[in-house]
Amino acid sequence: MPRPDGRANDELRPVRLTVDYLRHAEGSVLIEFGDTRVLCVASVEERVPPFLEGRGQGWITAEYAMLPRSGNTRSQRESVAGKIGGRTHEIQRLIGRSLRGCVDLRALGERTILLDCDVIQADGGTRTAAITGAWVALKRACRVLRGRGVLRADPVRRGLAAISAGIVDGETRLDLSYAEDSRAEVDANVVMTDRGEFVEVQSTAEGQPFTRAQLDELLALTGRGIDQLLAIQREHVEK
Repeated sequence: MPRPDGRANDELRPVRLTVDYLRHAEGSVLIEFGDTRVLCVASVEERVPPFLEGRGQGWITAEYAMLPRSGNTRSQRESVAGKIGGRTHEIQRLIGRSLRGCVDLRALGERTILLDCDVIQADGGTRTAAITGAWVALKRACRVLRGRGVLRADPVRRGLAAISAGIVDGETRLDLSYAEDSRAEVDANVVMTDRGEFVEVQSTAEGQPFTRAQLDELLALTGRGIDQLLAIQREHVEK
């Protein structure tokens, strides 16, 4: 069955990155996967959490939010609700964990880089877009710190990107839009480095269990998609 937007099963949505989207941040990028748009911003703080004080290393952390009208209807801001939802907490921990896995925290020194990932418009794959964009914002921020003479070397040791995939209508498909994700039999989110290493693999059966062969097919498909994303990232980090 054809995909809603006519893409091939192994084809990404159009990906666009607009770097230095904000004037004052050390690093920022607006990343777009089709109609999904996420603003990723890196801010540098000359301090670390109390549990790291005096240890000679830095910290990378993240915050994630869906703006009230990023979807079809308005959702309440979690800051107004007074608590962070479980999904938000899970995603921002995933972003921070993924980024820390590709950074030499000792080379960063005793400073924190905070990545704010705000979903402006959601059409599936917001967490994977946030990770892919956050890496670019982080890389840009470290470039600024090196330019200021704050860092001697780039602490970002590996490339990093993420993408979704799933099984829809019995077919394995890359980079699901919301229309596909909402009725997928299986959905997956994969985070990988430019060395082919896995940082995170999330794969869930929404109906019938899936086979090892299907999982292998999903991993192969996402690996090829991430290779494409890494190439796109490289075009933008040194702009």
